[in-house]
Amino acid sequence: MRFRERLQRFMAGRYGMDGLGQFLMWTAVVCLLLSWFVAGPVFNTMALLLLLWGYFRMFSRNVQKRYQENCTYYRYVNKVKDFFKKQKSYIQQSKTHHIYKCPQCKQKIRIPRGKGKVAITCRRCGTEFIKNSR
Repeated sequence: MRFRERLQRFMAGRYGMDGLGQFLMWTAVVCLLLSWFVAGPVFNTMALLLLLWGYFRMFSRNVQKRYQENCTYYRYVNKVKDFFKKQKSYIQQSKTHHIYKCPQCKQKIRIPRGKGKVAITCRRCGTEFIKNSR
């Protein structure tokens, strides 16, 4: 039997590599690289623990548990990505618009730049306030 066939037979029923596993492995590589520049065993120990955790997940037969862990990981990753998408959108919009918050309900309201003093009415709560959109 060839090595590839033996490996496939060994991995049958095991979880394998996923997004969280890749993150753990790459983080371990970064820790190993940092350990070359920083004295002390901290980064070496972290790299070893991350590698062990990654291999444990990869060879685990508890597929459902590993799948749930991966879903939780992606939930956090998506929150971080959404935060940066909102920041990028806010920066792009700030070039052409002012973004104000309603003093009553904190709803964000977008007003074009260069209109001077503008009376703004909040669509959510109906509060009217005046802002300068220069």
